[in-house]
Amino acid sequence: MDHLIEKNYNESKNIWEVSVQGEIDIFNSQEFKSELLELLEEKKINIEIDCDKLVYIDSTGLGSLIAVLKKTKEFGGEISLLNIKSTLYKLFKITNLDKVFSIEGEKDEQ
Repeated sequence: MDHLIEKNYNESKNIWEVSVQGEIDIFNSQEFKSELLELLEEKKINIEIDCDKLVYIDSTGLGSLIAVLKKTKEFGGEISLLNIKSTLYKLFKITNLDKVFSIEGEKDEQ
């Protein structure tokens, strides 16, 4: 399954709202990173990524997230990850990325 990204600028919160679906892996992580960096070129503001429908992310996907986070830190911004499934949250915890990203509302597997 390929990933699908939906993006929206929330004017009232002044934030990019991004929803990710499917997988972020070696085959599409560069495209994922490029899409997020394009958002930051348009408006240098925080990004919220809803991971509710994200089923898999590999090390290249994590690398893309880190690259985008570095770009947001350049202007004092941050990336929040929302609704991460417990299996994916474990990956962030093992790699200590749970201390780097703002992670809210991780979900249990059903």
